[in-house]
Amino acid sequence: MKLKQLEGLLGELQQFSAPKVELEQYPTGPHIASRLIHTAENTFGDITGKIVADFGCGCGTLGIASALLDAEHVVGVDVDPGSLEIASENAEQLEVSIDLVWCDIRNLSWKGKCIDTVVMNPPFGTRRKGVDMEFLSMALQVASGAVYSLHKTSTREHVKKAALQSFNAATAEVLCELRFDVPQMYKFHKKKEVDVAVDLWRFLPQSVSRAC
Repeated sequence: MKLKQLEGLLGELQQFSAPKVELEQYPTGPHIASRLIHTAENTFGDITGKIVADFGCGCGTLGIASALLDAEHVVGVDVDPGSLEIASENAEQLEVSIDLVWCDIRNLSWKGKCIDTVVMNPPFGTRRKGVDMEFLSMALQVASGAVYSLHKTSTREHVKKAALQSFNAATAEVLCELRFDVPQMYKFHKKKEVDVAVDLWRFLPQSVSRAC
């Protein structure tokens, strides 16, 4: 599937009807989501035929994009049941199959490297400090292949140090810098829209025997 076609399909998806600020719920727009998944597959071969997990899946955009690029199996994980309902409706709309798990990422009980590829747009940690690193830590624990994640460009050195030193990633590479469009969603937002610079990261975990 071509990039523009993927972006067009993702543009049809429902997004948060009542976003929760404490969860930093912001939609992963079709422009960024399509480029993340398209790059993961067309540059590295990490989507098609793979078991893919979308951490903090929200309305399911990254997981659905993975299914559209023929992932073997897709699992979306989120702590918010309302978002999972929307994700289910979105998957049904585009006629793709994804499993949805209602769980706080910190309580995920998966053992070993049972996922090929993790894709995620985690909370940036502006409401609860360190939540972005909790997502990254868990992703590197369960991924046998690669982890793709979006983090604020301003945290680049911190993310790299945490991945390599604290979470034992084998590599941590910024693939590109993107502009994340944050719409006026909450009462404290003064502007109609703000562009936030974000890095698209690809992390490789240490080589460990796969288990489920």
